Amino acid sequence: MTATPSTPRLFEREVETAAARRALDALRGPRHTGGVIVYRGEAGVGKTALLARVEAAARATCTVRTARSGESTTHQPFHLVRQLLGRPLDGLPLAAPRTRRAMTVAGPALGLAAPTAGPADPQGVRDALDTLLAELARTRLTTPDGPRPLLLVADDAHWADAESLTWLASCADRLAELPVLLVVAHRPEELADGPPASAHLRRLARAARLHVTLQTLSPEATGDLVHGALGDPADAVFCHEVWAVTSGNPYETVELLAKCSARALPPTEASAPVLRELADTARGSGLVARLRELDPECHLLAWSAAVLGTDFTVQDAADLAGLTLEQTRPRVRSLRAARVLAEAADGTDPDDPSAPLDFQHPLVGTAVYRSVPPTTRTALHGRAARRLTRSGHGPAAISRHLLETHPDDDHEAVRLLRDAAAEHLAVGAPEAARRCLERALQEPPHAHERARVQFELGCACLLSSPATTVHHLRTALELPGLTEQLRIEATLRLAQALAHGNEMAAAAHCVAGAAATTRPGFQRLRLLAAGFMYEAFLAEEDDGSVRSEQLTLLADTLPGTDNAERALLTLRAFDAMLRGEDAERIAELCDRALTDGHLAPGLGWTDTEWGFEIPALLGITLAYVDRLDEAEELFGNALRTFEIDGWSGAHLAFAHVLCGAVERRRGRLVEAESYLREGLRLAERVTGRATVQWDAVCLLLDTLLARGHVEQARRLADDYAFGPPYPDALILPDARSVRARLLLALGRTKDARAELEATARSMTRRGRRNVLWSPWEFDLAELLADEEPARAAALVAGARRGAEAFGTRTATGEALRRAAALAPPDRARALLTGAVRELAASPSAYEEALARQDLAEATGDLTQAGRALNLAETCGADTLADRARATLAARPDA
Repeated sequence: MTATPSTPRLFEREVETAAARRALDALRGPRHTGGVIVYRGEAGVGKTALLARVEAAARATCTVRTARSGESTTHQPFHLVRQLLGRPLDGLPLAAPRTRRAMTVAGPALGLAAPTAGPADPQGVRDALDTLLAELARTRLTTPDGPRPLLLVADDAHWADAESLTWLASCADRLAELPVLLVVAHRPEELADGPPASAHLRRLARAARLHVTLQTLSPEATGDLVHGALGDPADAVFCHEVWAVTSGNPYETVELLAKCSARALPPTEASAPVLRELADTARGSGLVARLRELDPECHLLAWSAAVLGTDFTVQDAADLAGLTLEQTRPRVRSLRAARVLAEAADGTDPDDPSAPLDFQHPLVGTAVYRSVPPTTRTALHGRAARRLTRSGHGPAAISRHLLETHPDDDHEAVRLLRDAAAEHLAVGAPEAARRCLERALQEPPHAHERARVQFELGCACLLSSPATTVHHLRTALELPGLTEQLRIEATLRLAQALAHGNEMAAAAHCVAGAAATTRPGFQRLRLLAAGFMYEAFLAEEDDGSVRSEQLTLLADTLPGTDNAERALLTLRAFDAMLRGEDAERIAELCDRALTDGHLAPGLGWTDTEWGFEIPALLGITLAYVDRLDEAEELFGNALRTFEIDGWSGAHLAFAHVLCGAVERRRGRLVEAESYLREGLRLAERVTGRATVQWDAVCLLLDTLLARGHVEQARRLADDYAFGPPYPDALILPDARSVRARLLLALGRTKDARAELEATARSMTRRGRRNVLWSPWEFDLAELLADEEPARAAALVAGARRGAEAFGTRTATGEALRRAAALAPPDRARALLTGAVRELAASPSAYEEALARQDLAEATGDLTQAGRALNLAETCGADTLADRARATLAARPDA
């Protein structure tokens, strides 16, 4: 990359420019390899100049998009992303369904589409941005003029809004696979807006093919710069003094030399003593003092420009300063001459009121903004907010300025901030919504509105901080002013936040207390259903049998005429399934919870009134009563719905886990593992160790053990610390039972027995007897067979009775198979014959394969071994397939 008139020479940046050239060559090469470059350095060290060099080198052969953040736009959601992607995505073809879905989800964040009703999932928005970026990059490779890969340049990323920075950091690792080169420049992380921003900048650095900290210029390079600016007569003492007073900072050096040139200062030793005074005017207070030498209108215009921040015009600055265009134009020229404002871009009429304005350097803009007296700055932000309101801008754009004003008992400001919060939530920016609502509370709102604002604030914090949500919602419920409907909504949201924070007992207590004071009717049933749901989710419960009896009395006779009744029927069916009640009765309860075999309107996966838990519990219940086709359809719809609506966080992770659970029940172990690993990957993106991660790990361990991949299962359990203490929430399937089976497979029988004894106490106390959910009785019986044969026999007998009472083919057949392991040979053969008969009529291919192989080993029946082998290979049960092959190999003549 060589210097041109528009890209002046860079000093001591040979390594950086060479690396950028290689990255551009790779981007433009046959493979169009992208990636990330990060330039880090103090203010004025030359990051912007280096970025300009990269841009200039790429424009002829690449699609280049540039963006710059500013101190005044840090809290403007997706500001940086809109600069980078908004315009090129505006005309992107939306032929592919996936691209259309992505635009629906991310279009509002980019300012290209109106937001849909309700909050957007931030992770879903980031995933949609990934899809749109990939599609944009693909289309740029097929332009009529030939391939033009994508160069994205982000300057001053230390000021970037959190939403944009989070997305850039999350997609950085994948850019090497796309024809996209991202070049980022930022100041040291300690200047970034808090620890999250620093973490995102570090993540970008880890993903970068080049990450370099730019150094200041050496005395020799400073001397070359002096000679280039002032001519060869510059002597060594003068050059060294320039370096000394600027510390080799390129920006300060250029500014100092510009002042020397303007004063016609001879570059000699005699002039050296005045350099320090001149240099002081290029930075901080000196720059502000220089600004004060201009007339007051210049001063006011510069302040107005600083308040506007970025992306403003001559007209915008004039309006905010209260000046006419005739007053503004000469002052713009004065500010440009003083090197406060940048010169007009080539080809732009400097007197055009729509011409863009910018500061000479971000340092100048920051210094000017910080020099504005606090009262004046507040007044200018207030004036900017009113101006945007009059010109028809939306609340989200206005809120940036309202956040900088002082509380003034302005109820119109409260309305605008609440509306802005709703807009921010709708584009996937809950943190921005939180800031607006916190500021609205300071205004303050009318007394009768305060509880409503506090409620909205709690809802805004739900995805990012359940603990904060709990505080705000409890405060809202303590204040007067909430209608009965809002009070119930606040209670349900509070319970949801408590549950997300792994406080399941508190969630249940919360809604139970509200139900006790709510008059009979639909809303009371909603609260009761929520209470039963959170109690069902408890891993441990002292009065589980009492709760089950209450639920039975309440739900068994309900016809399912509304969603409250359907929710209660679902909870009753799920509880009955865990307790091992009659499967036909459970299936009938599920049928009443459905409408013509489908979820009723309002009970869908993304309907917020009831949440996704009710359809999830319904599908899990159907899966365990051998109605796997219906469960598969239900969970497949969940997957599609979450993907279409952009719910890419814990919801999408859980949908994959549920699909994996159905495949595991069918015995399609390879497919189950695929779903579960994807669910686990998605769960890892959720802040904190969410319950869905426990579910994913537990089911994946169960699947790996079924496949015979014990070592993989051990590593998984170690990686995720799968073991006590377990969460308060119920895990799918029973976590202790799965861990006990892993311990048995590893030969740790003493630890396995301790885990199984704990499981026995827990399951007995709660009255849960489903042998498919938790086969602890059979596992413990096998351990006790030699030492305590009587207890082992009693455990097996009890488990068989429970399986027969439940009555599904899978449960009955599996109970017969497990009982055979502890029976005398003749009795074992009869039990296994019965197990094969039951399991062959069930949808559970893996359990059928186990039974056939056990029967082959007990009887020498090679037909059964052959069928076991076929089933095991289809299921992906590798160890079981090896057992079947060994049985067949032992009789080569058969």
